[in-house]
Amino acid sequence: MKKAKKGKLFKIILAITVVIVAIGGIIGYKYYKGFFSPNVTTDVEYLYIYSHWDFEDVIQSMGELHAVNDTVSFRWAANKMEYPARVKPGRYKLTPGMNNRTLINMLGGGFQEPVKLRFENVRLKENLAAVLANQLEPDSIAFINVLNNDSLAVSYGFDTENFFSMFIPNTYEFYWNTSTDAFAKRMHEEYQKFWNDERKEKAANLNLTPQQVSVLASIVKGEALHTDEMPAIAGLYLNRLQKGMLLQADPTVIFANNDFTIRRVLYRHLRTDSPYNTYLYRGLPPGPIMMPSISSIDAVLNYKKHNYLYMCAKDDFSGYHNFAVTQAEHNINARKFQQALNERNIKR
Repeated sequence: MKKAKKGKLFKIILAITVVIVAIGGIIGYKYYKGFFSPNVTTDVEYLYIYSHWDFEDVIQSMGELHAVNDTVSFRWAANKMEYPARVKPGRYKLTPGMNNRTLINMLGGGFQEPVKLRFENVRLKENLAAVLANQLEPDSIAFINVLNNDSLAVSYGFDTENFFSMFIPNTYEFYWNTSTDAFAKRMHEEYQKFWNDERKEKAANLNLTPQQVSVLASIVKGEALHTDEMPAIAGLYLNRLQKGMLLQADPTVIFANNDFTIRRVLYRHLRTDSPYNTYLYRGLPPGPIMMPSISSIDAVLNYKKHNYLYMCAKDDFSGYHNFAVTQAEHNINARKFQQALNERNIKR
């Protein structure tokens, strides 16, 4: 009888033990799957979390992009780690096979990967705004509003016309969710670094401010197809400025006409009344006609000394120019180029 009771008790204890082990196994598996099981897929390289998003937006985006295999386990782990209360915007690098715990630690800690932001060969403010919006969170309208902000330009020592020259083309590291104001502040810091004492001294020796150097550099960039010719072109325009001559730079006429399809500047283009038309107005335009490159800025500061006052594109269409000291020499070069344009039927 006693043996029967002991046997029954043993079975009960064994059954309870099995249940406890089974429950523990289930709980353990749930914790393993929730925290440590690989969950990030190979479908998405970066997860973008916008500044106005909450946890539900993050979950929805991850599901739509198939960033993780199991959003249910991610939600469970996120709640356990109190991630819904600490969602941080940013651009996050996803590693295939990453588990929820590692992913949530990264997202909740805001450990995002910076963007290598590069811009160059930009013609207009609108173009720069589009380039920036393609690489950072704010949209192009937000960026164009900054570029056209009078008070912001003045606070940095510029005006609306020359504010564009504060943005030195280069490659920079930014966090994707950088605000437009923070972006402008950083660009001003980079501008100050660029305009070191050496560059400022060279500008002063030309009787030009850094902003004026940038304006002239934009014209040089508009004229030059080859970087090695920039110092000679810069020297020519500086000669004209010193003599009080009209710059008569064709790129300024194209800018004034707001028609960048023009290949041949005609007399009707020269009559466009604009402060940017250097055929009508002496001195430098009020602002750059395009974003000057570092090469063109340095070409102005390190211009080539010569006596040339005139230049005309070579008739071989190599992109280089024939330079001349006198109007008579220039007229000969100009006729050759005009004849070459006629032969190629380039009328506008």
